[in-house]
Amino acid sequence: MRVDAIELHRVGIPLVTPFETSFAREHDREALLVRVRTDVGDGWGECVAGRDPLYSSEYVGGAARVIADYLGPALLGRELAAADAAAAMGRVAGHRMAKAALEAALLDAELRAAGRSMGEAFGAVREWVDCGVSVGIAPTLEELLDEVAGYVEQGYRRIKLKIKPGWDRIPVAAVRELIGPSMGLQVDANTAYVHDDLSALAALDEFDLLLIEQPFAEEDIASHVALAAAASTPVCLDESILDATVAADVIARRATSVVNIKPGRVGGYLEAIRIHDVCVDAEIPVWCGGMLETGLGRAANVALAALPGFILPGDTSASDRYYAEDLTEPFVLGTGEHRGQLRVPTGPGTGVTVREELVRDWAVTAPITLR
Repeated sequence: MRVDAIELHRVGIPLVTPFETSFAREHDREALLVRVRTDVGDGWGECVAGRDPLYSSEYVGGAARVIADYLGPALLGRELAAADAAAAMGRVAGHRMAKAALEAALLDAELRAAGRSMGEAFGAVREWVDCGVSVGIAPTLEELLDEVAGYVEQGYRRIKLKIKPGWDRIPVAAVRELIGPSMGLQVDANTAYVHDDLSALAALDEFDLLLIEQPFAEEDIASHVALAAAASTPVCLDESILDATVAADVIARRATSVVNIKPGRVGGYLEAIRIHDVCVDAEIPVWCGGMLETGLGRAANVALAALPGFILPGDTSASDRYYAEDLTEPFVLGTGEHRGQLRVPTGPGTGVTVREELVRDWAVTAPITLR
């Protein structure tokens, strides 16, 4: 297909409740949406970069700028397939989240033209995927327990708690007591700890956690190796996993026994599939992480989570976990035998329709069109 134009839309979407991690507390989400116009039709992608460079060095304003100045011009006027996009943008170092948004939009356009869904193209083996929910750091323990109880009642199959030094053992113990011993519980530190915290993290073993996610800095592989040797709880890497090569390396070094795959963080869904394949070959379970995506990004994540190696519930929660109104038709948890699951979209491309009136109504800057 030929890329004729690229549109950049920055929108602000209020969150149902504030979401706090070890590095920030968010009351709304500013998202960058990318629309590609090609000779075979249009496609949409969502950039998962945050408003500020706190989770990673990428942020919405920077992603928009690098697309406008470098990545977009590398694609405009080119005849290419979505699988060629990474190479076409390869001269630009880093900026994986921006590249992933463009690749996703190209995949959406390509698959819509072919009448194929992302699930089919990715190799999905399930029609429904198990859903977990990510629970931020609450102002009080009582508020945390009330929030968790609500998610359990809704049917979520796994609870993930954000933790940081000073907010770990007590909330984990309280939530484990609330949900009982059989429900899946895991924790995510978002790199908040240092090597001296090894013993405190290993002490969480008593709560029978599914995993401890990314306790140390991305580059600190040695501390993750040490924790994996000291604790019985599996160590899961997230921010450290940049691509399939890195995934193979940290698995070989025994720094991780579970991998969180976030397509935006690794440069796109095609690289995410390659990481999945590396992990399957190494018999390492994977799950799909979330970045507060709207229905646009969520649709593609759910399709990815239907691949065979995704055997743990991901952060692919329902739309109303974060948004009172979504940019696409909402994702709703199933009932009956599919309680706590989301259906994999079956329509062409992402299988969802972007509500362009909301893109206009929620715009925080004027859209940019590259030609």
